[in-house]
Amino acid sequence: MSNWHDELGVFDLETTGIDVETARIVSAHVGRLDDSGRVVERHDWLVDPGVEIPVEATAVHGITTEHARTVGMPAAEAVGEIVATLRILFGRGTPVVAYNAPYDFTLLDREAQRYGVAPLVAPGPIIDPLVIDKAVDKYRSGKRTLALTALFYGVDLTDAHDAGADAIAAGRVAQALARVHAEALAFPAIELHHLQISWCREQAEDFQAYMRREHNPAFTTSGLWPVR
Repeated sequence: MSNWHDELGVFDLETTGIDVETARIVSAHVGRLDDSGRVVERHDWLVDPGVEIPVEATAVHGITTEHARTVGMPAAEAVGEIVATLRILFGRGTPVVAYNAPYDFTLLDREAQRYGVAPLVAPGPIIDPLVIDKAVDKYRSGKRTLALTALFYGVDLTDAHDAGADAIAAGRVAQALARVHAEALAFPAIELHHLQISWCREQAEDFQAYMRREHNPAFTTSGLWPVR
């Protein structure tokens, strides 16, 4: 029987901001890796989001409003293609990796609704290396950004905040996690998906308790995963 990490889809978005309710897609990548982490399929989109790209966002991913308007695909068309490509992977039963999955999948859901595209319904199985890493190595100190986590697991990330580079690196981090924590992650993909729902909720509860205790008694955060 194959392991969940033998073939992985990978998914990442670069956007206009951090608020999933208002941010728009600027670039996207959906691809597929084999069991060695080699890219065997890739789809890339540069998108005209239909709004100004804030300079703060351009500073992160390098895409300007002018470039997106000149070269980018209309947002409605791109969103439809991204959703359709992911739907094919899920339809095959291929696990899809997204680092901090609630951001990408929630934003894609809102964009689909914005443009009248049928959104993904209960997408899965999804593999979120951020949630998994926190679960299997709970007490490791330091931040858990993709760049730092990739470095920790010996995965190259040479062009951070490029959708393709980030997606592929996240997939390879997932495969590294599967090697390093083989016993803890020896589940079928769909079971691991459901475990991450519980893990993310517990992690959010712990973080909320910490923030209320140390900084803001009224702090709240969502533990919903993979779509909020």
